[in-house]
Amino acid sequence: MKYEKLAKDIIENVGGKENVNSLTHCVTRLRFKLKDESKANTEVLKNMDGVVTVIKSGGQYQVVIGNHVPDVYKDVVIIGGFGATSEEGEQPEEKMSAFNKFIDIISGVFTPVLGVLCATGMIKGFNALFITLKWLSPTSGTYAILNAIGDSLFYFFPIFLGYTSAKKFKGSEFIGMAIGACLVYPTLSTLTAGKPLYTLFASTMIESPIFVTFLGIPVILMTYSSSVIPIILATYVGVKIEKWFRKIIPDVVKTFLVPFCTLLIIVPLTLIVIGPIATWAGKLLGSATASIYALSPIIAGLLLGAFWQVFVIFGLHWGLVPILINNLAVLKYDPVLALMFGASFAQTGVVLAILLKTKNTKLKSLCIPAFISGIFGVTEPAIYGVTLPRKKPFIISCIGAGIGGAILGAMGSKLYMFGGMGIFGIPSYIGPAGMDTGFYGAIISIIVSFLLGFLIMFFAGFKDEQPSEGKKEEKREGALVKQETVVSPLRGEVKNLSEIQDEAFSKGLLGKGIAIVPKEGKVVAPVDGVITTFFPTGHAIGITSNSGAEILVHIGMDTVELEGKYFYPKAKQGDTIKAGQVLLEFDMEGIQKEGYSLISPIVVTNSESYQDVIRTNKNNIDYNEELLTVMI
Repeated sequence: MKYEKLAKDIIENVGGKENVNSLTHCVTRLRFKLKDESKANTEVLKNMDGVVTVIKSGGQYQVVIGNHVPDVYKDVVIIGGFGATSEEGEQPEEKMSAFNKFIDIISGVFTPVLGVLCATGMIKGFNALFITLKWLSPTSGTYAILNAIGDSLFYFFPIFLGYTSAKKFKGSEFIGMAIGACLVYPTLSTLTAGKPLYTLFASTMIESPIFVTFLGIPVILMTYSSSVIPIILATYVGVKIEKWFRKIIPDVVKTFLVPFCTLLIIVPLTLIVIGPIATWAGKLLGSATASIYALSPIIAGLLLGAFWQVFVIFGLHWGLVPILINNLAVLKYDPVLALMFGASFAQTGVVLAILLKTKNTKLKSLCIPAFISGIFGVTEPAIYGVTLPRKKPFIISCIGAGIGGAILGAMGSKLYMFGGMGIFGIPSYIGPAGMDTGFYGAIISIIVSFLLGFLIMFFAGFKDEQPSEGKKEEKREGALVKQETVVSPLRGEVKNLSEIQDEAFSKGLLGKGIAIVPKEGKVVAPVDGVITTFFPTGHAIGITSNSGAEILVHIGMDTVELEGKYFYPKAKQGDTIKAGQVLLEFDMEGIQKEGYSLISPIVVTNSESYQDVIRTNKNNIDYNEELLTVMI
């Protein structure tokens, strides 16, 4: 497995697999639901090679990886055994606010289908582009087949959402799919032919002709293809019904009687009650968003464009995804999320300016992949790796995105399909009339957003981080990296900090580092520096290196209780020391006879000040051999 070590480290630092309720991933993030977020070592994960940052939002613990997150996800699933955990309903639910629960449900339902939804939308978008450019004829077989691929998922969306909704609500996925299939069953649409039996809610906005009944109960027939809200609500109620039947039906006949009874109740209930009410709610939501947009498209574009990346950082954009998909189903277009199109291009323009201006080779190495992924709409590497940590570039990207959004609003740009991101999103702005003002507005918007981000950043400047003198440097993966070597203060067997019983060390709360089970009762200085703390009990030594690394050498666990017995200091607090100098001797046999563990952590207590602390790969180590590498 390519990312085996990274996967193990991630699992360890989210609190172990026993702390994981569920795991999914999106374009750039591993999305954990943890039983107890306090058990996760957030700072350790943030400073880990291969992790961009950690975001806690919407009831999820999100570990941002980058574009290769699917490969990391596979290794995490294999190592953690998460794929085998199907009875998620038996696990304790995490308490969340109503808003966080809403965001969690939306992300859980839509995340699994976003990839294929974008793919089919792109195909449909490019098909529209080919027709506009007269490369294809609407009557050709090529057009028909490409259109079938592009329309397939969205037309049968209730079936797909039936699966993901049932999985999210912890029910049978295939019952969810069956509910969705009933909603788009072709024969139902033919029942509206001829004269209606009678009309319900006559002379109101929800006037409904009745063509068929179910056991004498009127059925309001709706068009559910491409719909979103009806299937999610129907599946939610269906899972409740399914769980009730599972409790009362004997195990020997559960396999077929549970779905039999569930479908007999939920499908008619959906067609008679849930479906119509959800459809009306969807139409109301579509009209409301269109009305708000119509008040001032320019201001709406300015605000949504400027704050879109902020929404993404906190996971709040998930709250707008159902509005987009609902509008596509109800209005056949979406004017709302269309306004954020310039955001990724503004971010990419800022990154390009930094790439051209910086003299810091490490920053350049971050900018290159961030720029490439940003062109295709994936901006997390740019946000978390380049602009957000430096604040000013991120603000400039928001300004560019806001101006781009205002242009989109002013020119009436609309999304006509859920398509790709970045440059692949351009065909999504081609409507039934072809390349209209809205389409050209989208083109102008991304160009202006990109140029504004680039030019403002290029001329405004930023605080460039220069390599400082007097520190050891090396080339690593093409970047110039400063480092300090910490040699071993002990001779013995090397262990991970996670193997220590004391949680302060095992969870990395005191810093990143390593542990050693000593084979000799002697401690030597791990670096050149000063002894800043020598505990009176002799069991622990705090050292500050000449380069500023703060190192703690702690002999044994709970050995402070020995009150100095068996410890014999050979130096004192305030001494200037050289690497390899003897600092302490201790009686291993005496300590063990008293019942204390000798496992000894060596940690860099100011780890957060450094890019990383890399441990040795050796299983056994001697004095003065390289133990830790502090990346400055």
